[in-house]
Amino acid sequence: MKRTDLQKRERELKAAQKKKERIEKYGEKAEKTVGDYINELHDLMFHDETRIYNTKESIEILEFFEEMKTSMDESQWENVIRKAIKKTGVKERETAFNDLMQLLKS
Repeated sequence: MKRTDLQKRERELKAAQKKKERIEKYGEKAEKTVGDYINELHDLMFHDETRIYNTKESIEILEFFEEMKTSMDESQWENVIRKAIKKTGVKERETAFNDLMQLLKS
């Protein structure tokens, strides 16, 4: 094995150990934050620079909304959707927002 491979493996082991110690010390996060929901919704979206394509038929997004409804206050829903759309950088934001709000309320 090359020296760089060994060093890389050592770094990965140290990072895993540090993560384990942090989890033991502080515990797992019990609830997701608004930022976690924004990032998760953004990751579920299929888009290019013009529009988001899976706003109407995505089962994953529908399941995400069901989870969000049970664990988050209704006043934050619109905020999560708007910021996730903004994070994609698409041009047709209002169309995507309207489609996702209809999916959320159905």
